[in-house]
Amino acid sequence: MKILVTGGAGFIGSNIVDAYVSAGHEVSIIDNLSSGKKENINPLAVFYQADITDQIRIKEIFSKNTFDVVSHHAAQIDVRKSVEDPGFDAKINIIGSLNVLENAKNSGVKKIIFSSSGGTIYGECGKTPPDELAPARPLSPYGITKYSLEFYLKFYAEIFGMKYTVLRYANVYGPRQDPHGEAGVVAIFSERMLNNSELYIFGDGEQKRDYVCVSDLVKANVAALAKADNEIINVGTSKATSVNELFALMKDLTLYQMSPVYKPARPGELLYSVLGIKKAKDVLNWQPETPLRDGLEKTINFFRK
Repeated sequence: MKILVTGGAGFIGSNIVDAYVSAGHEVSIIDNLSSGKKENINPLAVFYQADITDQIRIKEIFSKNTFDVVSHHAAQIDVRKSVEDPGFDAKINIIGSLNVLENAKNSGVKKIIFSSSGGTIYGECGKTPPDELAPARPLSPYGITKYSLEFYLKFYAEIFGMKYTVLRYANVYGPRQDPHGEAGVVAIFSERMLNNSELYIFGDGEQKRDYVCVSDLVKANVAALAKADNEIINVGTSKATSVNELFALMKDLTLYQMSPVYKPARPGELLYSVLGIKKAKDVLNWQPETPLRDGLEKTINFFRK
């Protein structure tokens, strides 16, 4: 199978590229390297340094290739940046994505796998992990753009017959996550603990998240190549872990000696975000396999190197 991964030099995208290559697929990557890294690029993949908003360059890449599947991970991922500059967020996450979808449609791509966002689409979850039929309550421009793309994909499927699978990710962590900029708390904690630097927790630390290891997430993306056509699927663990619990686990694994510094809660931060994953088990035959402690140990060891 010939697969194009947009954002394939990034944290999640590069791990997916590696899995597709290992499975014997012919893989190409589009990445502008604004946040992706050259060292993440699989040497067996064809790499195009390009921005998804560049109409001429993207058309050129699609015209030179015949892709069966596009795994679309290129995005503006900073929620705070989306709040500060909704236009910039929309330019990449909607206009850039439509540039990819139009070229995919015109070149005969059979399927799109799209990385959506469970946490930002569902908003405050309450105590029952939402399934895919739960109301969408995106509260940031980032979440709104991700949700909008899901509707565009339905349009392309209905009108042009181009299949899709939407994967709504929980809080993804693991090797290659960038601890700088808009990063996950696991990457930030790993770097600060290993450097014995001061570490901050915003709010009381009791806000809870669904942490899914990137190695498990990758398996969902591999399964989606052949399953879950025209489906929206949550990818998480359905297990809630507080920031304080996460800190205690990582402190033990790194032998960190300091206590966290608590700072005022960030405005608008969710208190409880956990995803229901029954559909992933039923439709993708997928479920998370990595216990949190094991995944954290793998991630910490990556940062040690």
